[in-house]
Amino acid sequence: MGIRPTTMSLEQQIMAEMKEAMKAKNEGVLRSLRAIKAEIIKAKTDPGAGGQIDEATEQKFLQKMMKQRKDSLEIFEKQGREDLAIKEKEEMRVIERFLPKQLTSDEVKEAVANIITQTGATSPADLGKVMGAASKQLAGLADGKTISIIVKELLSK
Repeated sequence: MGIRPTTMSLEQQIMAEMKEAMKAKNEGVLRSLRAIKAEIIKAKTDPGAGGQIDEATEQKFLQKMMKQRKDSLEIFEKQGREDLAIKEKEEMRVIERFLPKQLTSDEVKEAVANIITQTGATSPADLGKVMGAASKQLAGLADGKTISIIVKELLSK
């Protein structure tokens, strides 16, 4: 399911999958799809959106939803709340289907090393310059936290 057909908008795909989840009585998937649909509606009604959203906006809120669930999952696992952790994992699996494939740690390292070379960064003092370029170039392909850790690591060498 990961890559969506170009003829279907995210909203259309979510609606189609919601129907399937309802028929299959799959509450976990349905809950996740409803959360995505709510974000679509919210984004479309934001001032200046004019009832339309582009793919970049979709990717941005899907990334945000994924990060929220990762953060919650971490908290629930620390607290030993496996029941809630399971729900977060279910939702993450559904959201992941609509995001581009995430880069591996090694791929992020390689990209950040190239950015460091391009920007001429030489020390941790250049962190902001490298992070700005890396965040822009790797947007939607890697988690901001991962990018930050790798940038700090490579600039410290």
